[in-house]
Formats: sequence, structure tokens, C-alpha cells
Amino acid sequence: MKSVNIHEAKTRLSRLLEEVSRGEEVTIAKAGKPIARLVPITTTHPGRTPGFLRGKIRFSDDFDAPLPDDIQRSFEGTDK
Repeated sequence: MKSVNIHEAKTRLSRLLEEVSRGEEVTIAKAGKPIARLVPITTTHPGRTPGFLRGKIRFSDDFDAPLPDDIQRSFEGTDK
């Protein structure tokens, strides 16, 4: 892990960010005391598995049937 002082971090921020993007960590120190750490952002999105809920979700046969008139008017704000 690399350590730099605040002045160097401000002067070389672009280079430090390039190093961080390659997986390195950088500690920023003030008067020799660590105060911050630059670390790469890692995305840990689980992979999608199409169909993994197959058989666990059920839709009724009339799922996409028109709504009753009174409920439709409520959604449209014309329930008079």
C-alpha cells in the first residue's frame, strides 16, 4: 500500500487514481498520520440467472384483463 501526503495527493491525483483503478490502495496522510484511503470500487453484482423463479410465481389467467370501470376511473382521477 502506497502512502502520500495531502500536498502530493492534490498534485498527483490523476496518477493516483490510475494506480487505484489498477487495484492498488493509496493512503493519504497529514503530518505523517493516515487520514484517508483511496481504494478501487468493486462491483459485486450477482449474476442474473434467467428463470430462477420458474414455478414459484403464478399469474392468474385474467392478469392482463381490463380493470372494472370504477377502479379504472379511480386510477385516472375521474371517479365521478
